[in-house]
Amino acid sequence: MFTDTLPLVIAQAAPGEGNALMGMLPIILMFVILYFLMIRPQMKRQKEHRKLVESLAKGDEVITQGGLLGRITKVSDNYVTVDVSNLADRPVETIVQRNAVTSVLPKGTMKTL
Repeated sequence: MFTDTLPLVIAQAAPGEGNALMGMLPIILMFVILYFLMIRPQMKRQKEHRKLVESLAKGDEVITQGGLLGRITKVSDNYVTVDVSNLADRPVETIVQRNAVTSVLPKGTMKTL
């Protein structure tokens, strides 16, 4: 009884060439969507941040990743010196990595705070 139906079941289960491509289509579609929704925007943000870090100059008012707000007083290859406050008429300066700067503020922002 089982021997008569076995060849029929095996013949129906063999996938064709078109079915293998259609089986891979959802996985390929997921990678395309992943690229446009996650990878491409992240690459764009990295490019913008790299451009911002390269354009840092003395006198820019910046915010660091740690949340410090200050004015750049010195710029070197890998570090910037940021004036964060005045204590007894002497500036309080910190040295941070250039990559730690997250944004450059418009001129005069620190005076309004």
